[in-house]
Amino acid sequence: MSIRPSCWSAFVVLCIAVKLSAPALADDKSAVRQQEKHFEKEITVQVKLDYLLYLPNGYEKEGKSWPLVLFLHGAGESGQDLNKVKVHGPPKLVAAGKEFPFIVVSPQSPGRGWDAQTLNALLDDVMANYRVDKDRIYVTGLSMGGFGTWALAAAYPERFAALVPICGGGNTADAKKLVHIPIWVFHGAKDNVVPPSRSESIVKALKEAGAKNLKFTLYPNANHDSWTETYNNPEMWDWLLQQKRAGSQKN
Repeated sequence: MSIRPSCWSAFVVLCIAVKLSAPALADDKSAVRQQEKHFEKEITVQVKLDYLLYLPNGYEKEGKSWPLVLFLHGAGESGQDLNKVKVHGPPKLVAAGKEFPFIVVSPQSPGRGWDAQTLNALLDDVMANYRVDKDRIYVTGLSMGGFGTWALAAAYPERFAALVPICGGGNTADAKKLVHIPIWVFHGAKDNVVPPSRSESIVKALKEAGAKNLKFTLYPNANHDSWTETYNNPEMWDWLLQQKRAGSQKN
């Protein structure tokens, strides 16, 4: 069949119209097959942790709330044996007979890493059962626990009065969340496990964000163990106990 010249232009227009309409039809079908939806549901997650609890001398007297220090151990103390948690930090000092003027909570991670939601739930439970000063809750940790200290505070920045992260590292993107919290950072300059740059970078980010109460101690000759000297330092504990949660009235 031949197409007369008079009909040729109409035929071309018709073909173009068909080609142009095809993507539109495809888009219409895609819109039907892929739709925007919203899902929201409250769920309950069961969490559990074994932990060591130290209550200070005089706790048995009624009417007084006590500061609380949450201690997060390193990777080597993970597992199911709470005695391993006594190898370093405040639990080691308590086991050796040292007395602290505050409650010490020392959980044990069952595996590598710390989960902020689980730790927060643990603090909720301790606060519900013991007389804790909610404006003087501190968190400190070493190595894996140093990373956990930064992460926990970033997840719940309004909860803590001060942080003492040791040979760990934080996410620099969290600096603005943490800028109001007093922080004393410790690291060994010769650390070959966690590079001191991990602490240096978050300290730099905090300074740039406007942190006012920020200290950084870099031990010039220390390797990974920068925690023994830190936890044996009375000046660190004195500084820690002077801090109160932002917005609370200082004595």
